[in-house]
Amino acid sequence: MKKSGTLQLQLKFHFSFNIVSLTMFLVKTWRQTAFGVYGYMNFTKPAFLEHSKNFKPEETEVQIPGKNCIVTGANSGIGYAAAEGLAQRGATVYLVCRNKERGEAALSQIQTKTGNQNVYLEICDLSSVTDIKSLASRFSEKNVPVHVLVNNAGLLEQNRVTTSEGFELNFAVNVLGTYAMTELMVPLLEKASPNARVITVSSGGMYSTPLTNDLQYSESSYNGTLQYARNKRVQVALTENWGETYKNKGIGFYSMHPGWADTPGVAKSLPGFSKSLAGKLRTSEEGADTVIWLALQPKEKLVSGAFYFDRAEAPKHLSYNATSGSHTLINSVIDSLRSLASLSA
Repeated sequence: MKKSGTLQLQLKFHFSFNIVSLTMFLVKTWRQTAFGVYGYMNFTKPAFLEHSKNFKPEETEVQIPGKNCIVTGANSGIGYAAAEGLAQRGATVYLVCRNKERGEAALSQIQTKTGNQNVYLEICDLSSVTDIKSLASRFSEKNVPVHVLVNNAGLLEQNRVTTSEGFELNFAVNVLGTYAMTELMVPLLEKASPNARVITVSSGGMYSTPLTNDLQYSESSYNGTLQYARNKRVQVALTENWGETYKNKGIGFYSMHPGWADTPGVAKSLPGFSKSLAGKLRTSEEGADTVIWLALQPKEKLVSGAFYFDRAEAPKHLSYNATSGSHTLINSVIDSLRSLASLSA
């Protein structure tokens, strides 16, 4: 009888385990499928051209001389396009780049193309909290108000890489770097109140995954693409939280995604994806359009903490994807980030 009871328990356990595994597999498959279909219908170049029929040109014809804008990852792709667009509108723009040579080339090109000489280069490795703290200190010494911070720098490294500070590289750039940069810039953003804003460039890939506390991907079978999607989900949840936390500081927080754009980063990190959608990907300028739009709109037209796409507020979750409840984890995620970045509460 004892053996029979043990066998029944084992069978029950295996049955339950298999049901849970099957459910998780089906949910994951559904998320990937829903994201793929939704993305193909909305994130491509043809979709941008269709959506742009509803754009109001005058909303991005605004000039913003005297406004100080910081753009991270500004030497190429969407960051470069955003920085150039802001410089064209008369802003003082600070390009934050890791590579000095590429940064100087971008600086020269933007100054030449826009005629705006108030464009400056700041060298900073966004995967290093120490570097970010040094950058924030330099800006504090300038004591200038920061009207717009564009958290654009991003990375999709397919293999697990650990930084010199001991962090998984994708997480270090996309999440910890974004968190530290934003928190350390709050005092200077407050100086630009009530018109200060933070714009974080996320990705539609975040639709495919819920928020998780496994920030540095502890699973043995590392998946760089999934880690990137998880990172981008954190950015959206962080923005939502910042919007509430700093609602009385005169700072607006907005996340957005650029759609599927043909950038150097995409070509390097997702060559198969880039090749399969050749001719259907957006330009960097089209990808940066909503960044510039968010930087220029009167704040009363925007919703702090919201997620934007193609100049309109967009859903943060796809239907039946079972991701919305996961945002309740954000406070524990922030506690972890504050500790890892060694920032005071």
